[in-house]
Amino acid sequence: MKKILFLSFYLFLSALSAAELTLDACIEKALKNHPDIKRLSLSVVKSKSFVDIAKADYLPQINLSAEYNPINTFVMPQNSQFNTIEDESWKVSAQLNQKIYDFDKTASTVKAYEKEQNRADMTLQDAKALLVYNVKNYYNLALLQSKALKARQKDIQTKEELYKQSLALVKEGLKTEADASSIQSALYIAQDDLAITYSELKKALSSLSLYTGEEIDEKSVLKESTPPKEQNGRTLTQNILEKNFSLKGSKEEIQRDALLYEASKAQNYGSIDAVASYTHQDTLNEYDTSLVGVMLNIPIYSGGRISAQSQQAKISKEMAKESYNAQKLLLEEEVSALLIDLERYRHTIKAKEALIASAMATKSIVEGRYKEGLSTYIELLDAASVHLYAELGLLEAKFAINNTINRLEYLQGELQ
Repeated sequence: MKKILFLSFYLFLSALSAAELTLDACIEKALKNHPDIKRLSLSVVKSKSFVDIAKADYLPQINLSAEYNPINTFVMPQNSQFNTIEDESWKVSAQLNQKIYDFDKTASTVKAYEKEQNRADMTLQDAKALLVYNVKNYYNLALLQSKALKARQKDIQTKEELYKQSLALVKEGLKTEADASSIQSALYIAQDDLAITYSELKKALSSLSLYTGEEIDEKSVLKESTPPKEQNGRTLTQNILEKNFSLKGSKEEIQRDALLYEASKAQNYGSIDAVASYTHQDTLNEYDTSLVGVMLNIPIYSGGRISAQSQQAKISKEMAKESYNAQKLLLEEEVSALLIDLERYRHTIKAKEALIASAMATKSIVEGRYKEGLSTYIELLDAASVHLYAELGLLEAKFAINNTINRLEYLQGELQ
């Protein structure tokens, strides 16, 4: 009894000094601080570097080389004999290579890495949407437990009053000790349930703290957010298939692999390059050489490497298509199940609301009859249990319907 009184008093003081916590603030902090978002943001930047690498083939490639030999042996023919001379030598040269045409290999590669960049961005956006969904769930769970805590506190107050009444009725000889003991046992169970609910609230706030990256005070008052909007089932499914980040990322992956397949096939035709070089050499004699021309490179035999790369790229393209189809089926299946759950939860809410109204009326009648000695403690406790069950059931149904709608919003790519 002392423990529960202390807990109730602590919760009362906490409510007086509590700071208000909003869902939007939690989402903002989570998106800012969560390591997964930071990691995937870096992945997008990394994918951009692959585009830059591929585009480098469009630009001239210039190389500068230098060579110095302090001792170099030269062979000189003289009078039908070969004489050797040792002397130092050095050489400096510059080479320029400009790709003229490579049968769209570079163009396809650049476009493929641009698609990969888009896919990485879709992955980032999907991670953000999933993070928002998880934060909403933990926030709603904490809100549920805080409301359940209040319901259980009211239940305990009711049982405390009933216990006092039962003791008074025992003294008057209208009830037995068994009545008072049974109500006291029910009171102890209610106190234990309150402690469990309080523990679950702390767990939800702890998880929410980990997601936001900031400690959330247990005294914080959770502000109830605007209920999620519901949409027509057919329109909702169409929106999800069009807007889902994961599905859009799979489409980018298909296009990426198709372009890489085109690039791998283009390797068979080689490339046409413009070349230019200039060399200054000082050996026994000092002289300059220069070269300007066009070079055609055609791979005649590569040990089967190019054909294997093309086959690999083709298989990757087909695998990406099947992966997209499988993902689409799973998405449609999940949406269908969620819509069915929504309909069920709507009926549950109506039933629980009707049950609460009925339980309150029954509870009031049974309590009055118990005071007059016309009802047993079993009827009294049953009426109180039914009322509490209905209240908690209504809270859980609302929590479930909010989570279901939040899941549908995540699948649509909602970031708020």
